[in-house]
This record gives sequence, structure tokens and C-alpha cells, in this order.
Amino acid sequence: MTVAPYRLARVRPLDAVAAPLPEQFFVRNDATDFDSPEGRIWTRMETPFPTSAANQNTAARDGWAVGDSVTEAQFTFLAPCAPANVFGMAHNTGAPGRALPPQAFHKAASSVVGPGDAIELSPTVGYVDPEAELTVVIGQPARNLTLENAREAILGFTIGNDVSARDAQKSDELWISAKSPDTFTPLGPWIVVGLADDGVPISIVHNGTELAPASSNDLGWGVEEILVYLSGFMTLVPGDVIMTGFPAECRQITPGDEVICRVGGIGELRNPVVAGV
Repeated sequence: MTVAPYRLARVRPLDAVAAPLPEQFFVRNDATDFDSPEGRIWTRMETPFPTSAANQNTAARDGWAVGDSVTEAQFTFLAPCAPANVFGMAHNTGAPGRALPPQAFHKAASSVVGPGDAIELSPTVGYVDPEAELTVVIGQPARNLTLENAREAILGFTIGNDVSARDAQKSDELWISAKSPDTFTPLGPWIVVGLADDGVPISIVHNGTELAPASSNDLGWGVEEILVYLSGFMTLVPGDVIMTGFPAECRQITPGDEVICRVGGIGELRNPVVAGV
């Protein structure tokens, strides 16, 4: 991890041409104040995931060469990466979670959407909760990590919303039908590289009301321990994301709602909720 934090984002020009492979570019911003004028001017960069075909820049276009400056008025933020794997951590809240062995679950990569994209709820989905989570983004292949070197595998952190269908979760032991419907994994709006993630606040704003917050210190298993656990039985690859757990208050979401996930040092991930099919 670097000492001076900066942000990386995956974006799409507002005038992007429709194509089988929609345009996307990676950009960087070094401003410490995200809302300042400098915080809204980004520099086009090479992909931070050079070994991941899903995360490559698309063909060159005027004004979007490496090193060119672009403003937020020129693009929309996408999910900050296109992960091969999305992991969540079960029962990872405080001492009760730590009393159990670490346990991960898998979310379909096809469930990933970006900031501003709608969370779609089918008529039969039942009770659905959002979960705001500090989310690790893997930057290099990693296997058999140790507590001492686990951080070397991290590119940075983003915000994840582990949308969860609770009725399906009760009947599906693997949670795949509860966690992997389309749109059930909003990510973004960017990756913060060099984030000091100890004790960062985590909360949800539901329809304008901020619910009771918690912090990353309330997680049962810490970031390094999670990485050691997962890399002990599989190779983590660049662009993979790991949602570390939700320790704060949540509230049922229904069509017409807006949910904002907040993580200190990263910002806000905002998504509307709509009726699906």
C-alpha cells in the first residue's frame, strides 16, 4: 500500500458510442479533497489490472490518451473493476463472528453494477436488505498469503453493497439465490489506494435517514486474516473483490427507495431501488 492515498476509477465517456464492448477507461485523481475542483479533474491512465482481460482500456479516442485530463462532466463512473470473483464474509460481526471459523460465500460477477445503477427487485424476491461494506480490491495474483505479507496483494479499497434476499437466504444453504441476483452487488464509486482502513466508519442512509453506524473495527475477522483464509485454498486474481462484512444497522429496501452506503475515507455509493421482472 502507498503512503499518500489516491483514487482510481473506471469510467465511460458520456458520448460513448454503442458497441458490443462498451467503452471504458481508467482514470486517477490525487486530490485529498474529493469535492474540491481538483478532486473532479482526473488523469487518464493505463489499466491497474494489466493481466485481467475484463479490465482493459478500450480503443483510443481523442482527448482520452494516457496523461490527458478529463473532468467528471465528461464521464459516468462505472463499478471500479470487473471482478472475476466476488466474495463476501459470513457471520463477520464482532466477537460472535470471530467465535466461529472464517467462512466466505461467493457472489456472481454478473451481479455487479456501478454507482447510480438501479438495484432491481423481482416481485417474488421477498425481504431484501442492503449491507454497506469495506471492500478489498486485489491488485496482484496471491496464494498462501501470511499475516505479514497479506497487504501486498491489495490494490486498494472501495465500497460494496452486499444486497441480500433474506427469505432466499433461509432456504438456500449456499446463499447463491440470495446474494447473486442481477444488480445485487453495487460497487464504487472508485478505489482508494493507500487507505488507512483501521476504524473507518460504516453506515447506510435509507431514503435520507442515516441508520446507526459502526466501524471496520467491529468486524470479527480483519482484512489480513480474511486474505490469509481465502488465499489458503485458492488464487486471488487482480480485480477480485472481497466484501469484508456489515457491522452497522440496515433496513428493508423496496422499489422507490434510495440507498446510500458510506465508508469513511472512500465516500458514498448511491443506488436507487426499482421493481424488476
